[in-house]
Amino acid sequence: MPFFNAWEFAGRFPDILSDPVVGEAASNLYADARRMLKTLIAERWLRAAAVLGLFPANSVGDDVEIYAGEARREPLVTLNFLRQQKGKPEGQPHACLADYVAPAESGVRDYFGAFAVTAGLGIEEHIVRFERAHDDYSAIMLKALADRLAEAAAEHFHERVRRELWGYAAEESLTNEQLVHEEYRGIRPAPGYPACPDHTEKAKLWRLLEVERNAGMRLTDSYAMYPTAAVSGWYIGHPQARYFALGKIDRDQVTDYARRKGWTLEEAQRWLAPNLGYDP
Repeated sequence: MPFFNAWEFAGRFPDILSDPVVGEAASNLYADARRMLKTLIAERWLRAAAVLGLFPANSVGDDVEIYAGEARREPLVTLNFLRQQKGKPEGQPHACLADYVAPAESGVRDYFGAFAVTAGLGIEEHIVRFERAHDDYSAIMLKALADRLAEAAAEHFHERVRRELWGYAAEESLTNEQLVHEEYRGIRPAPGYPACPDHTEKAKLWRLLEVERNAGMRLTDSYAMYPTAAVSGWYIGHPQARYFALGKIDRDQVTDYARRKGWTLEEAQRWLAPNLGYDP
C-alpha cells in the first residue's frame, strides 16, 4: 500500500485493484509499475548498497553509549533520546528508546545496531532522461519504485541481522504477511521519525558506519538522505521493544536535551519545534 499511497490512493492491497471506484485506475498503475520494474531489473537502472554495524552498548539515563569494544570503557559515540511526557493512565510507562537497552550499572553486556541502505544509486540519469522527454509520470514512477526497493532492502537486512548477524532470533521463520505486520522481535527506529524526531542524530550514524564511504549515501545540510530512495536507523533487539510516538515535550526536558547534545536551548527548540508542548 505505501506504493499506492504515494499516488494518493487509499485502501488495502490487493483489494484496491477491484475497488468499484478506483479499481481500474489502481490496476492500470499497478500494471505500469510492474512493467517498469521488469525493465529496470533487466537493464540494471538502479544499484543497491548497504552498510550496517552491531556494537557493544549500554544506556545511561536517556542516552545510549556505543562502545568500540567489549572493554566498554570510553563511548565511541553517545546517542541522545527523548522521553514521552504526555499524560497517560496509571501504570503505563512514558517510553524512551534508551529503555530497551540495558543500563550500564546493570552489568548486562547489551548491544545496539545501526544501518543505512539505498536502492537509488544510478537513478539520476534516468530521472533526467524522463524529465527531458516531459515524461513526469515515468519519473515519478521510478522514484516510487526506488523508494519501495529501499524499504525492501531495509527489511531484508533486518531479517539477516535477526537470524544471522546478531542472531537473537536464529530460528525465526515468518511468512511474508507476518513480516509485513512486523511480527518479529526487535525494531529499527529511524532518526527523524516519531520515537526519535531529532534528524541531527543521523550525523552520528553516518560517522559510526562511515556511510558515505561504505554505501555511497550522503546527508544534506538539513539531514535529508541522498539518494532519496534510502532508509537508515537503529537496530534494537529487546523482546519488548515497540514503536511509539514521542508526542509533545516540555521545556524542562528540552533544556536537559540541549545540555546532553551540547546545544543552546534555542538550537534544541529549533530542531524539536514540532514536538514542543509550549510556546518558546
